[in-house]
Amino acid sequence: MSTTPVVAIIGRPNVGKSALFNRIVGGHAAIVSEEAGTTRDRHFGRAEWNGRSFWIVDTGGLPDNTREAIDGEIRKQVLEAISEADLLAFVVDAQQGVHPNDAKVLDLLRESDKPWMVIANKVDDPASTDFYEFYRLGAGEPVPVSATNGKGSGDMLDAMAALLPEGELEEDASIRVAVVGRPNVGKSSLVNRMLGEQRLVVSEVAGTTRDAIDTPFKYHGRDFIFVDTAGLRRQSKIDDGIEFYSSLRTRRAIERSDVCILVIDAVEGLHNQDLKIATLAWESGRALIVVVNKWDLKEKENNTAAKFEKDIVEKVPYLGFVPFVFTSAVTGQRVTKLFDLILQVEAEREKRISTSDINDTLQSLLARRQPPQAAGREIKLNYATQVETSPPTIAVFGNHPELVQEHYIRFLHNGFRAAYGFTGNPLNIVLRRKSA
Repeated sequence: MSTTPVVAIIGRPNVGKSALFNRIVGGHAAIVSEEAGTTRDRHFGRAEWNGRSFWIVDTGGLPDNTREAIDGEIRKQVLEAISEADLLAFVVDAQQGVHPNDAKVLDLLRESDKPWMVIANKVDDPASTDFYEFYRLGAGEPVPVSATNGKGSGDMLDAMAALLPEGELEEDASIRVAVVGRPNVGKSSLVNRMLGEQRLVVSEVAGTTRDAIDTPFKYHGRDFIFVDTAGLRRQSKIDDGIEFYSSLRTRRAIERSDVCILVIDAVEGLHNQDLKIATLAWESGRALIVVVNKWDLKEKENNTAAKFEKDIVEKVPYLGFVPFVFTSAVTGQRVTKLFDLILQVEAEREKRISTSDINDTLQSLLARRQPPQAAGREIKLNYATQVETSPPTIAVFGNHPELVQEHYIRFLHNGFRAAYGFTGNPLNIVLRRKSA
């Protein structure tokens, strides 16, 4: 498992950074305008080229001075982007030529000691555009591109992919546990309680944890690496560079993890943002445990915990496959139970079922309910096998997999889930055509 690298798009205002971001990511995720300095909030998206995945980050135009308060904020965000990125894409305007502010941006890139490349944007017609003057910036060969019509974008992405780092390989023997959740739900306090010492800074101020911090630990002979992450806020609340990159680091922590512990506040209850974080981890194929923290502050009635869990599962059915733990990081209530749960969901994540057992289960499911037949087509499901672990994936082979309806795939999912558990983990069911 390795970390997906980050590419930050840097440059002075109105050179087409957002248009380039949209070209790479696809769609219109960033607002594009003729007005200089439109991009103030940060945007990031996942991109892939020639088998390489990377995060691409759109930044605001680096201002000439910081006399205006907003300019100072944009500059801080750009400097944060430079600090966080693995590769810097320096965008210049080929139509305007070399601008005095380009050299100022270049000075920041050189000071960063990060790999970088120069992208000459707005080269709509390479034959009639002189972009070679950017050689005199001393930044090497500029890569011509038109973010508007896409000319040269393939060559640009080739050059970008060649400069991307491979990513740091993580130790396979360690279970990586990302502790995620909204700000100020007690993530750092929980990790400190689990580790038995004050390793992470804890404060009443929401958002104290800015970086994702890796902390190794050993339990019953197994190596763990805990990642205490900054709280994921709603996108509209990410209004400064530090918050923005905390959000990005949290997403990277999830993709680097094996198990995610989602911490929610027992008093405040479930928020939409909690569900978004849970879904982000689940759809990323990570094992999941839900920790309801601050349980000591919750007013209790009969079966309060069971009702709390039931209400959540009714809203989000897949959380019915996920273990819940009701804890207090302050008192230590049920915190030690988390270690055994992590080992349990990790074992379920790696569990492999024999093909004969899976086929027996498939035949049993088919005996209970055959797939609905399509008009003029007989649908047959012949056999199944587990093709992957982490997360577990079962392939079901038949003559017309494309005609199997979604509700029947859910029926198969629930049947295999009932037979084999895979507790705390997403279970993928894929339909494939039987080879002749």
